[in-house]
Amino acid sequence: MSSQLERDTKLVGSALAEVLPQTDKWWFQQPHLLRLNLLLIIPLLSSSVSGYDGSLMNGLQSLQQWRDYFGNPEGQMLGLVNAAQSIGSVLALPFVGVLSDRYGRKPILLAGVALVCVASVVQAASVHYAMFVASRIIVGFGGMFLVQPSPMLIAELAYPTHRGKYTSAFWTLYYLGAILASWTTFGTQVYGSTVSWRIPSALQAGFPLVQLAFYVWVPESPRWLVAQDRTREAAQILTRYHDPHTENSPLVGRELAEIVQTIQNERLAASTGWSALVSTPGNRRRTFLAVCTGAFAQWNGIGVVSYYLTLVLDTVGITDTFDQTLINGLLQIFNFAAALGAAFLVDRLGRRTLFLWSGVGMLVSYVVWTACSAVNADTGSRAAGIVVVVCLFTYYFHYDIAWTPLLLGYPTEIFPYSLRSKGIAVELFAIYGSLIIAAFANPIGLGNIGWKYYIVFCATLVVFFLVTYFFFPETKGHSLEEIAKIFDGEDAVDENRIRQEGDGKAQEVMMYGASHHEV
Repeated sequence: MSSQLERDTKLVGSALAEVLPQTDKWWFQQPHLLRLNLLLIIPLLSSSVSGYDGSLMNGLQSLQQWRDYFGNPEGQMLGLVNAAQSIGSVLALPFVGVLSDRYGRKPILLAGVALVCVASVVQAASVHYAMFVASRIIVGFGGMFLVQPSPMLIAELAYPTHRGKYTSAFWTLYYLGAILASWTTFGTQVYGSTVSWRIPSALQAGFPLVQLAFYVWVPESPRWLVAQDRTREAAQILTRYHDPHTENSPLVGRELAEIVQTIQNERLAASTGWSALVSTPGNRRRTFLAVCTGAFAQWNGIGVVSYYLTLVLDTVGITDTFDQTLINGLLQIFNFAAALGAAFLVDRLGRRTLFLWSGVGMLVSYVVWTACSAVNADTGSRAAGIVVVVCLFTYYFHYDIAWTPLLLGYPTEIFPYSLRSKGIAVELFAIYGSLIIAAFANPIGLGNIGWKYYIVFCATLVVFFLVTYFFFPETKGHSLEEIAKIFDGEDAVDENRIRQEGDGKAQEVMMYGASHHEV
């Protein structure tokens, strides 16, 4: 058992590790953890909705049927149809953070499911360009109601030693949606009519419908319940899913004590408004990191290939629809494997290590990619074009090991409960604001200066690596509440008080009869 305690200490710190139940069973051999981890798949699928959308536009642009029906959009017209989803997302951000805190994580998730399903019907039935663009805006608006509350629900429900893997897995499942979209468009290219793009558009509702089918069984966030003075319900959920077999569970008592103390401290400090994001040095640092994470993830060159893979392949002579949709499909499977592997390693290697490794790998890949694109443009060398495709895969691998699993996992960890919803909203604004600009800039840049446009991203990658090296801290080895020490100092968490209150909270759990109630 000592080896298990050592492993747990590395994951969540010594204070929480000492109250974790010690067992020789795997998590899937324990019914309460198996049930919890299966239910967490429902909010995890929210990122698959975004992934489907991102890959869908790549696939549709490769279909001659879609291009002909909408008048072969290019330049600003093509940029608008790709930016429409991001525009909708930005429009939702001022509301979704406040709504998540007021009404809970689950109702906002349900609203997102409904909106994306409606948008999918409108997109599949589009009869002109304006209708298609409008449907994309609705997809983006509804998608924010799915994406914003989901990582918080996951982080606030997950078993302590599983939190890092699950929060990192959230955006990893982006590629599950991308795989479905890319291979759907690959399969429907054989149809000569508009069915070729209407079927993939309708299937955009697939993941939300799966979420809807199992929604009722997903528990609400215990931290949100405590913030609403519904501690009894929070205790019931924590007991049922974290430690249902231990009388007067020290783990549940410790978790409740941490949550209650943190929320009480935040209320006393009146640190719950938007201005609190910049009111203290620790919060300013958190907000800076959230904005950097969101912006860097889009301006490190990924936007060129995530929405404009067709144009990239055109520049190196790969223009056949079959070849382009095949490469897109294979790329998404490769991405999913790389990102999922990194999500499982995040607790072993640490967040900071993955960020730095990713930065070096992306820079090297982009430099080689740029050089070979120049050779191909000057000489028409097919070999150089093939190297560009190889660089696409190596670049994506290094992007996937950090910027996919940690894109929302890292900011979700660093914000305290009262600011988590607003902090995620700020990061999403940085992401989708960047996407709007990139959606217009990238096709124009590629169209006007071709391969030379890649030099911009070689330069930004150098800057991003330096910022990551000097400013991004490691969060491994801390519970969700204890991470406050990194930003606010050792006094941010009163360990002695929490230890003293832990036993009391455990007694409260038994008083509520939490271990005997269904939630």
